[in-house]
Amino acid sequence: MNKLFKVLFLGVALFVMSGMAQAQVKIAHVNTAELLDAMPDKEKAEKSMEKYYGELQSQLQTMAQEYQTKAQDYEANLATMSNLVKQSKEKEILDLQTRIQQFQVNAEQEFEAKRAELLKPILDKIQTAINTVGKEKGYTYILDLATGATVYVGADAVDATKDVKAKLGLK
Repeated sequence: MNKLFKVLFLGVALFVMSGMAQAQVKIAHVNTAELLDAMPDKEKAEKSMEKYYGELQSQLQTMAQEYQTKAQDYEANLATMSNLVKQSKEKEILDLQTRIQQFQVNAEQEFEAKRAELLKPILDKIQTAINTVGKEKGYTYILDLATGATVYVGADAVDATKDVKAKLGLK
């Protein structure tokens, strides 16, 4: 009876331990900024971004030069201008100033879109590698030190959203 009890106890202990092993959470971390810096394609993308930025800057400088020229011409000839010409020149200068401001806003948006377009294939390669490592190593989660985000969630990860919603009284 004592032997049977020991065998039964050992069996239960092994069963409990195997259940604990299956419930084990494996967490790892990566630094995607470091990975991105190490990618050979990043240099090519940066050169393309610099070229595009230079083109935008050149256009902005041309517009600023035009504004400067018109403003100086206006000030130099202000005393000899009729009211109609004066109003026309003022409107022209204000319109140019508005166009310059709008161009700056659009240029920033276009630059960010171009940056995202150029970096997307590189970031996709990094994410694919992270997913592969996560699956191969059996990680439940991989966290990104650069952003603080979770970049991989394994199949055995537990989603507690429903439990938290219930605690908050939400549907």
